[in-house]
Amino acid sequence: MRLPFVKPLDRYVFGEFWKIFVVTALGFPVITIIIDLTDHLQTYLQRNLTPQAIALSYVYWVPRSMFMVLPAAVLFATVFSVSGFTRHSEITAAKASGTSFFRFIRPIMVGALLATGLDLGISEVMPAANRAHNDLLAEDKFKGQNQRYNFAFAGDLGRVYKIGTLNRVLGTAQSVQVERRGKGPDYPTYIIAADNAKYADGRWTLNNGSMHIFTDSGPGYSFAFRSMRDNEFRSQPDEMMSRAHLPDEMRYGELSRFITAMERSGTDVNEWKVERALKIAIPVTCIIIALFGAPLATSNQRGGAAYGIAISLATTVTFLMAVQVTKAVGGTGIMPPDFAAWLPNAMFAVVGLALLARVRT
Repeated sequence: MRLPFVKPLDRYVFGEFWKIFVVTALGFPVITIIIDLTDHLQTYLQRNLTPQAIALSYVYWVPRSMFMVLPAAVLFATVFSVSGFTRHSEITAAKASGTSFFRFIRPIMVGALLATGLDLGISEVMPAANRAHNDLLAEDKFKGQNQRYNFAFAGDLGRVYKIGTLNRVLGTAQSVQVERRGKGPDYPTYIIAADNAKYADGRWTLNNGSMHIFTDSGPGYSFAFRSMRDNEFRSQPDEMMSRAHLPDEMRYGELSRFITAMERSGTDVNEWKVERALKIAIPVTCIIIALFGAPLATSNQRGGAAYGIAISLATTVTFLMAVQVTKAVGGTGIMPPDFAAWLPNAMFAVVGLALLARVRT
């Protein structure tokens, strides 16, 4: 079905943009997989990993690589499509027929918006894929460590666990805290703190602690216990040794609950806040990078493919460097974490708007 407000020119421009976008979005992850596999294949074979496990681990790695690649794919598609339209005088012909440059690139902006939605979806799929990737490669199981200190991770059902010392061999944990954020009388918020815990029969038993329950409608209450069986705490010691639960292994909501719980304990969470903001800021980059690339691609009509590649690579490298710098600055608290995460987008948006203002429409 053809929409009445979609003109043949719109379909043509969108088609040229989308073809380049798909090739780039799929091609970059394949290249990174080949490079990474070449570097680590011997290590994986020494771990006696099967070819099927290695191949499947890279399938799970695709969302992670695509999450950062999509803005670059939008940039490549924008620069190469607009450069082609410029070299073949198609933009000039459109202007002569009464179509402004802004109207001409509208299908490209629609494509960038679709890429933003796709990247937001990938950001929610990526955590589970990252955990599966790490489990298949058994990264930490080959480090020979039997203990882990002062770590936290987000579990199922909105629970956050903080552990002082974990002993994998003995199946014990010291200084254990479990926090679950709830709502309503049937699902209240609670915090469990225990001196130690022991893993047996697929469950953890918490010893010498207290449980604090907080209700929305009335005062909370607490009680002490000598022993408590936590049926929801099922993670095995080996699994907890290899489970880093980094920000890229948590969805946006899980990371928000994790940050809230860590803030209550007085932990510095600036680095995690930057990572949380980037889960939205990087997908939005797809729109901003299209605004930046479209007018830039019209500045040289004779540059050809080499010019387009140079613009795209230079812009991509600059953006990635800006993200890393602002991530480090925001993580140390020099500037607010959310501001640090969005600063590269703001800078490219300003430059993009300035370039658009100079385009002859």
